[in-house]
Amino acid sequence: MKKRAVALCGTAALAASTIVTTAGASAADAGPARTVPRAAAVSWQKCGTTEYPTLQCASLKVPLDHDRPRGRQITLALSRVPHTAKTYQGPLLVNPGGPGGSGLSLAGFVASSLPRTVAAQYDVIGFDPRGVGRSRPALDCKPGHFRPVRPPSVPKSQAIEGANIQRATSFAQACGKKYPDLLPFIDTVGTVRDMDAIRAALGAKKLNYFGYSYGTYLGAVYAKYFPQRVRRLVLDSIVDPEGVWYQDNLGQDLAFNARQQAFLAWVAKYDVTYKLGKDPAQVEAKWYAMRDALAKKPAGKKVGAAELEDTYLPGGYYNGYWPHLAEAFAAYVNAKNPDPLVEAYTNFAAVDTSGDNGYSVYSAVQCRDAQWPRNWNQWRDDNWATHEKAPFSTWNNAWYNAPCAFWPTGTLHPPHVANAALPPVLLFQATEDGATPFEGGVRMHRLLRGSSLVVEEGGGNHGVTLSGNACLDKHLATYLASGKVPRGGGEDDAVCKKLPDPKPPNAKAASPVSATPGGGATLHGLLGFRG
Repeated sequence: MKKRAVALCGTAALAASTIVTTAGASAADAGPARTVPRAAAVSWQKCGTTEYPTLQCASLKVPLDHDRPRGRQITLALSRVPHTAKTYQGPLLVNPGGPGGSGLSLAGFVASSLPRTVAAQYDVIGFDPRGVGRSRPALDCKPGHFRPVRPPSVPKSQAIEGANIQRATSFAQACGKKYPDLLPFIDTVGTVRDMDAIRAALGAKKLNYFGYSYGTYLGAVYAKYFPQRVRRLVLDSIVDPEGVWYQDNLGQDLAFNARQQAFLAWVAKYDVTYKLGKDPAQVEAKWYAMRDALAKKPAGKKVGAAELEDTYLPGGYYNGYWPHLAEAFAAYVNAKNPDPLVEAYTNFAAVDTSGDNGYSVYSAVQCRDAQWPRNWNQWRDDNWATHEKAPFSTWNNAWYNAPCAFWPTGTLHPPHVANAALPPVLLFQATEDGATPFEGGVRMHRLLRGSSLVVEEGGGNHGVTLSGNACLDKHLATYLASGKVPRGGGEDDAVCKKLPDPKPPNAKAASPVSATPGGGATLHGLLGFRG
């Protein structure tokens, strides 16, 4: 969960000011050019980076408990790339997912990746949700929780299962002991109400929103609570809102296993490069033999079986990582050289301080949002049954979420996001997405009446817009510019071809994905993993 940090400066202040907007072509617009009174303003300060030189930063105080607005206040970190066009369509709030993902740099990425004429019409706003990153207080329940080497994920013995249960229990207890006053308020609905506080502080009557991954669930819940305040809504790689969160995670296990098999088939296709076999089943057997060997003797005293799964899971999010992962795999198996594997772990899976923070918020939100089984026997039965079909990461994912079996707070009931009161909503979904399987996108499409679903046929990456696919990006740009969405007669409203899979570095043609400047690799570095 590595995130790019952005300097934070500025504070929210009360001010009397106005915001002038010019109507676009969307039916969602309230009318002609208008002046909206602003009750509160945000004080922006320069915090540009080399990548995003026009970025500005600020902070905003919001109630910890929105039902007690005069009670304890917490601070949200905000970022902005301001509009430059005469036609102003208001703030475009962006979120990378998680839960636990920092969104400060995402504002710069979105503003620089959209067509200039479109981005210029919006203030692109990023934020660190409550508990995350530069927002205060920021959670870090148990620093070093993922320090290697962890017990193997697959509980082949009672000792392995007991060691993993102890880790999960101790993490949940550490969170409860360290943050007893905060945990009851770190959840999706609290973040959604923060989003509306951001809208109000920006002086906007309505909000434009663009969310990836878990950010799609944030957007759907925001729309449920504040339908009259939604102007434009873009959801990319969509959480199944009816599986929050236990069932969604079991569904992920099956989908990620399929993505791992796609990777192994790709390795077999390029046997001339990697020399691991031409038969995908043969390559798969070698990968699992590698996992068994690392369980006995971790590579570089860092990469055991669990860390290996962590390292290869990002390949299920983004196939641009496949050549690097294949090189490490081949070096370990063919040359008995563990160094590339340790390097891959360091680049893709090692958890730093920001990762500790992200996981703490991830756990706090998911464990609070919805009911989880409290009887470990159910976890054991469900995950063994899933593991039989999907042995790649089922148990790794189970232990990642296991603190929810022992979480110290009560749980909420997820809102039903069905909605018939929204302007046209634009959805994007790849058919082979591992993190948010395709069925979730279809279900969200049905629940948001009047929404439009754009499908990337055969695509397996998680987060598909602004990642090099011109067909998808054209639909996004058209919608943000005019409010127009494609309309079809079936399950989907438009279909785009997937980008070609990458090629090994020594292949004649470079990968279109990895060769796209500022595209897939940059986006997936900002989205992180596990959300």
